Amino acid sequence: MRRHTRAATAATLALACSLALAACGGGDDSDDELGPDAQAVAAGARLASTWPLTGLPVTGKQEAAQTHPVMVLKMDNTYASSPQMGLGEADMVVEELVEGGMTRLAVFYYSQVPGDVGPVRSMRASDIGIVSPVDADVVTSGAAQVTLNRIGNAGITYFTEGDKGFYRDSSRSAPYNLFTDMAQTASLAKTDEAARPADYLPWGDDAALATAKPASTISASFSGGHTTNWTFADGRYTNENTYAAQGDEFPADSVLVLRVKVGDAGYTDPAGNPVPETKFTGKGQALLFHDGKVLRGQWTKNSLEGALQLTGEGGETMTVPAGHTWIELVPATGGSVRFQK
Repeated sequence: MRRHTRAATAATLALACSLALAACGGGDDSDDELGPDAQAVAAGARLASTWPLTGLPVTGKQEAAQTHPVMVLKMDNTYASSPQMGLGEADMVVEELVEGGMTRLAVFYYSQVPGDVGPVRSMRASDIGIVSPVDADVVTSGAAQVTLNRIGNAGITYFTEGDKGFYRDSSRSAPYNLFTDMAQTASLAKTDEAARPADYLPWGDDAALATAKPASTISASFSGGHTTNWTFADGRYTNENTYAAQGDEFPADSVLVLRVKVGDAGYTDPAGNPVPETKFTGKGQALLFHDGKVLRGQWTKNSLEGALQLTGEGGETMTVPAGHTWIELVPATGGSVRFQK
């Protein structure tokens, strides 16, 4: 049975508090305000049901509480990974710096669990702060022993080659040929009771963006060797240098750029490159891109497992419009972010 940690506990407590307030009539919410996607709950109260990684309403017969945890796939993000499989079915993606100035993707799945995904690559210590807020399990090709020790000490469950679902694609070259059937791998993480993880981002609407500046192109530079470019058109952001298979691109409604400190993980890769470690705690500049506009603010995260909080330039709470979000963890030193109307 999978462990019960503070992320699941926090979500359960939040649900219990919401039901208690509704039953006591202590709030001003009405059924109309909760919207047509609200689900009936105990004692006649109603609770709006949304997905934790997108903030989007749960529809049809689906339930936000699933019997599998959030599954995070570590995916290669170099030319050798082309074509990437499974980005189109992800709820959220986090892009992080790795050695050699390249980046790797932490691809989050929860509202739907796809079939074939990959190429699957290794974890970094940076992933502890990325996956812990929602108590996610990681699908990976492994990691250096020092990283495995830290992952284990953080209480993170991971699955790797040899586990159910993993296979090698003979048409590709190693190490870019490791894939998994995510549905099979997720079955290893099946729980006895359904639970909804905590929200990853502070979800809201786009009201604050009404006065934001236009920004239809974005260049997020992680190093001199890699820049991720985005263009806004027809309500979505397109990754201009994606390695995704055609028709399997990530459907980005928002791009959230967080400027982060990067340190030395304390070891080198087989090629002798120092391995960087993103410090996903503390605070830094935040840039929220949505609907062709940009909103400036600040992010804070009090601990590796803590929730990400966003505030505007005036200190007000900043929310992310519900939808699919790509998070860029751009180094505060050595990286840059440029955008144009």
